[in-house]
Amino acid sequence: MVFFYSLEKIVEDSVQQKIVDFLQVGGPVVWILMVFSIVALTIVLLKLWQFSSLRAESLKTSNLALDKWRSEENGEKALEILDEKRPIDALVGYTMRALLAANTQADLIREEVERRAMNQLNQLRSYLRPLEIIATLSPLLGLLGTVLGMITAFQQMEGAGNQVDPSVLSGGIWQALLTTAVGLAVAIPVVTLHSWLERKVERVAHNMNDAVTQVFTSKQAKQLVKKVDEELLHAA
Repeated sequence: MVFFYSLEKIVEDSVQQKIVDFLQVGGPVVWILMVFSIVALTIVLLKLWQFSSLRAESLKTSNLALDKWRSEENGEKALEILDEKRPIDALVGYTMRALLAANTQADLIREEVERRAMNQLNQLRSYLRPLEIIATLSPLLGLLGTVLGMITAFQQMEGAGNQVDPSVLSGGIWQALLTTAVGLAVAIPVVTLHSWLERKVERVAHNMNDAVTQVFTSKQAKQLVKKVDEELLHAA
């Protein structure tokens, strides 16, 4: 037992030392890229938690409510099915209630629905911009570190004069290229995750539009809109 604990401790210390050596060789550029990677990971985990807690892409309850809305004369039963903590359900619920109230024109209801949808989508897109910036800056910072490292390597060659040691040059070059490798290692997964999260938001936007359109194009909605138009015409 003591032997395995000691072995685990040695391996842990060795890994920590390698990480420290790696950061020292890479210099400040690698430190910045490591910070970028931690920030990016935090944002991705935050977005995953947001999508999971809101169940933003779920269509189960909204589809059930839409089926009830199309088949029942009493739209209140459809509202009871919805879980309005979910973005799509909240939008569908507002649209149904506004139509059932029968006191607002359809065009005005659509405008308010669009406003609410934009607000909800902006919440889902929050923090995606910093993720995009990290994906853009990481390879550029890596390239900057490589250029600075190459400058240092050639300065060392110049200082050595005729007694240039090839190992010094090759050592300087691989240290310089290290920052580019780290920059790409940060950028590639961040770009992939950013595109994936953007696609999730686009899917939610499409589902919102589809669900609200189904509410408006139902027979019940057309009857309610016609009723409001007739009342406004008589009032005029």
